[in-house]
Amino acid sequence: MYEAFFGLSARPFQLNPDPDFFFGSRGHKRALAYLEYGLHQGEGFIVITGEVGAGKTTLLRNMLRRIPSQTVEAAQIVSTQVEADDLLRLVAAAFGVRSEGLDKSTLLIRLEEFFRQLHAAGRRALLIVDEAQNLSPRAVEELRMLSNFQSGTSSLVQSFLVGQPEFRLIMQRPEMRQLKQRVIASYHLGPLDRQETQRYIEHRLGHVGWHNDPEFADDAFDRIFACTAGVPRRINTLCDRLLLGTFLSERHTISGADVDETSSELADELGLQRVAAAPAASALNGHAAPAPEPEPIGEDRVSELENRVAVLEASTGMTYGVLKKVLAALKRPSQDDAPK
Repeated sequence: MYEAFFGLSARPFQLNPDPDFFFGSRGHKRALAYLEYGLHQGEGFIVITGEVGAGKTTLLRNMLRRIPSQTVEAAQIVSTQVEADDLLRLVAAAFGVRSEGLDKSTLLIRLEEFFRQLHAAGRRALLIVDEAQNLSPRAVEELRMLSNFQSGTSSLVQSFLVGQPEFRLIMQRPEMRQLKQRVIASYHLGPLDRQETQRYIEHRLGHVGWHNDPEFADDAFDRIFACTAGVPRRINTLCDRLLLGTFLSERHTISGADVDETSSELADELGLQRVAAAPAASALNGHAAPAPEPEPIGEDRVSELENRVAVLEASTGMTYGVLKKVLAALKRPSQDDAPK
């Protein structure tokens, strides 16, 4: 809508991940280096975590562009809220291996045959699992078992696990210890700092032909960083709305005050989505109208709550283990109390 007004060739702040807009911040460059290191090693697991909207998917898509298809067969899984056996079928589908009507043992044989065929052709399999925090312990175990496929000393399949921060706590669970032993590198992707936030905005604008129209005041970048905490997806949402509002007002400058106003509008909209309007009193009888029936909780929300419970369980287990060690140390007799 506003592209022609500002002389832009496309929307610079679309929410869909696009590797063409990849911005190499300090954190993203380090994360990419870890991924490339993992590719070079050709075995084990690489774990990348980051907040929602930190740019993990864009990072992955940028990396996939760099992978030489002549030597690596890459496949990606995003839907991870499935049972362990269904995860194997997703893996098979991602690599183009037929799985209809096959039991688990036959499916594993088919997958191993496929991986060995790749190896014989001088290639290897790379499995990328996005949203790894949604994996069940049994599903993680199935991924670990796939890593057992080998030809001599060479691994036939390698996995990258990408997820939200709670996946780091999930990895601390006792049942994850065998997987942890096979993690060769891990990295947490944090938000952008103030200067990176400005360069990120200018990078995306420049990619669509921006020539300082609209013009951003210095305090506008300060306020964008303050309102978004440097999270790329939040920056995209806010800046897209800023450009729309500036266009509707037929202006060509964006100030800090504009950012604050737009940020407040977005917050109000999100608030209206989260909280239902209070029931109004009836003008006829003075009684309050009946409260609306609560909306059912969606599957995504249930999954989020389950993940939070899992994180709390992991944290409680770690605390319990530490307390046990402290109590054991307190009960242990000192050398002074030992019998002479």
